[in-house]
Amino acid sequence: MGECCLKGFRWDAQPKGHEAKLGNNNCYVTGSNSNVAIVIIHDLYGWKFPNVRVLADHYAEEVKAVVYVPDFFAGEELPMDILQDQSQWHKLDLPAFIGRHSRTAREPEIVECAKALRSQYRRTGAVGFCYGGWGVFRLGARGSDLVDCISTAHPSFLEKTDINNVGVPVQIMAPEIDPIFTPELKAHSNQVIPTLGVAYDYQYFPGLEHAFAVRGDPRITGERKGMERAKTAAVFWLKQWLYDN
Repeated sequence: MGECCLKGFRWDAQPKGHEAKLGNNNCYVTGSNSNVAIVIIHDLYGWKFPNVRVLADHYAEEVKAVVYVPDFFAGEELPMDILQDQSQWHKLDLPAFIGRHSRTAREPEIVECAKALRSQYRRTGAVGFCYGGWGVFRLGARGSDLVDCISTAHPSFLEKTDINNVGVPVQIMAPEIDPIFTPELKAHSNQVIPTLGVAYDYQYFPGLEHAFAVRGDPRITGERKGMERAKTAAVFWLKQWLYDN
């Protein structure tokens, strides 16, 4: 995981939801629906990052669902002042942080949060950005029955076995420039998933970089349009699979 996972722009909009608990995890909650819920697995900026909460608000309003953004870093946060100043990144011990929040360390609580939602709602979906990408694939694994669909943008820590084992409708939003979701992983996804008998939506974003969907700069026309397209695509996908048509 490299510098691309740290780059990002903080949006000005203010979140509308509230903080609560999902199982043992603190979480941000927004929206209202007794039947449909979405869990967002955050990126390295964590569950308190305003951008992911603003996106959760959009999903809640446009999909008409309750959206949860749990804390999957056990209360630990990378300092926002350092994240927003590239000249200070040398102060971060990113390998140690990632080690504390590895797949092995965090998968059990991600699964428990999904189970909690599954017990409360008739339909559930999962969305993951960057770090959260591997998590939604685990929730959507064949035979798990934890979610009804998944969507991810610029996934990190994703392995070919995750792709091979997906068992629910899956959406991938892939920027052209991404050293983490590599051309090899892109090609593997596009070769394998169509053979698995699940609905598949692959969205390609030329000229855009890793993290664009949740940390793009709205002042830059191409990034703003990419963010809007990614949000709209995710909303359409979630509505398609979380409601009876």
